[in-house]
Amino acid sequence: MSLAQGAAAQRWRAGAMTAMKLLLAAILALAILDMLAGVVLRYVVVRITDYFDLPGVSFFWVEEVGEFALCWLTFIGAAVALIERTHFALAVVTHRLSKPLQRLIERANYVLIAAFGVVVAFQGWKVSALNAMLVSPALSINLAFLFASSVVSGGLIALYGLALASGLIRLSDAQVTPGPE
Repeated sequence: MSLAQGAAAQRWRAGAMTAMKLLLAAILALAILDMLAGVVLRYVVVRITDYFDLPGVSFFWVEEVGEFALCWLTFIGAAVALIERTHFALAVVTHRLSKPLQRLIERANYVLIAAFGVVVAFQGWKVSALNAMLVSPALSINLAFLFASSVVSGGLIALYGLALASGLIRLSDAQVTPGPE
């Protein structure tokens, strides 16, 4: 790989990570606005409508929007946390080993994480297919969309795990500051 190709690949990875983080930020903003709307509707609008004896305002959708947002936020966030190395790690013995052995153990760890991602994606696909005929009670959104978050997350975890294990993505590319070990 030439220097120009390496720089282009690094820019592409950085752009992809920025897009994932922007997606997470948008989902988080949606969840926060949804919770705020739920509180305002429940504690302000209901009292106003009761005081003036007006018809009630329906806010049945608030819980489902929050549930969908939280699910997608958690699963996609887990994949991004993998590549950012923000998941909890405990190095009790490995820090005492030689650097080549530490790298080997770290790569084996990423292979196991990728295998876990494959299992999550496969099982999520099965659950999503099983629930494809069901819809959410309030918004009538197909529940396969909810369970698809585990398929997307598992696929991303598998992809990122294999990329980290193979060295396709180096930890320096992920702009990681290692914690105290």
